[in-house]
Amino acid sequence: MSTLIIAARILLATVLSGIIGLERETHDKAAGFRTHILVCVGSAIFMITSLLMSLQYGHLGPVDPSRIAAGVVTGVGFLGAGAVMRSGASVHGLTTAASIWAVAAIGLAVGAGLYVVGIMGTAVVVLVLFLSGVKKRFGPWKDK
Repeated sequence: MSTLIIAARILLATVLSGIIGLERETHDKAAGFRTHILVCVGSAIFMITSLLMSLQYGHLGPVDPSRIAAGVVTGVGFLGAGAVMRSGASVHGLTTAASIWAVAAIGLAVGAGLYVVGIMGTAVVVLVLFLSGVKKRFGPWKDK
């Protein structure tokens, strides 16, 4: 894998997660622009590292590049759990936690070179976040 491909993957992860992070930031959520970028770029770096390690050390025996990805999924789940707050009967932060988890998945996809998956995943996440904002503002469920 060339340095240019590595740089392109990290840059794409930055841009895609930045779009999602900006949406969260504009709604004054605790995890915004920087957090989403750091989680996504970190995930992409883990995936790239895993792939490079499998290429470099594969001659020593079977190497499974998905093992690091599985660790990212678990670790980010714990990170997202920190964004969830309970106050009486209401729970806050679930959407932010889910968006952090989603950008980790986007980072893993982009780090693995699955650009279409990362781009389409970003589009779906942004659409869902946008539609949930519209629902809160204009739907019968809007905050009173």
